[in-house]
Amino acid sequence: MLTSDINAISNAAVNKADVCNNQFGKYLVRSIMAGFYIVVATILSHVTAAVLFPTFPQFGKVLSSLLFSIAIVLIVFIGGELFTGNNLTMAIGYYNSKCSFWDMCKVWLSSYVGNFLGAFFFSFIFVRSGASRAILTDYYSSFIYGKIELTPAEMVLRGILCNFMVCLAVWTGTRMKTESGKLVVMFCVIMAFVEAGFEHCIANMSSFTIGYMLMGDLDLAGIFRSMFFVTIGNMLGGAVLLALPLYLMSWDK
Repeated sequence: MLTSDINAISNAAVNKADVCNNQFGKYLVRSIMAGFYIVVATILSHVTAAVLFPTFPQFGKVLSSLLFSIAIVLIVFIGGELFTGNNLTMAIGYYNSKCSFWDMCKVWLSSYVGNFLGAFFFSFIFVRSGASRAILTDYYSSFIYGKIELTPAEMVLRGILCNFMVCLAVWTGTRMKTESGKLVVMFCVIMAFVEAGFEHCIANMSSFTIGYMLMGDLDLAGIFRSMFFVTIGNMLGGAVLLALPLYLMSWDK
């Protein structure tokens, strides 16, 4: 890790903070679009798994994990403000004294709210369309309750591991010189966190919205509890477990 790399990330953090502070509407739209992209990946991943669930559930899990990686590709290549990726970027900007603590918190909060608006709205449209409703209802009942029943410690730890990998995918993707190289690295790393069953708060916004609208009997208190602890874990994974060591590795002394 070179100082120039940290400075490049810090400059990206400064740009994010500037847009958020001075062009908030523009920043919010970017965040909402990132929520849309997450739902696109969720639909592709979950419908694929649901189709294969009755006959080849193991293969369906592997394939759906691979396909979910399209989310990070859409965000990186098209553009969008993802809360979990911003945990890394803004933390490094703060560690490097390029952004204030308030700037970091404002970008995090704004992208989180925007991601939720995008994920909720796109998920709502998908469920109301009636597409794949029958197969998704059976598939969601096989895993959605398990997410809510995790202990707080499990939620936090799975959130930490998840966003360490998400931010690692974003960071290593920026280091690749070719678009094909970026695709390979990002697909592999994102697939790893989905396959392992780690928890991503923005992806869960989509999963919980779709699951609640499909089945209607999910515990709302349990959903909010899960979102809280997973979000804490994601923040720690991106801003502490990955961003802090990267910053320390860049020190000359």
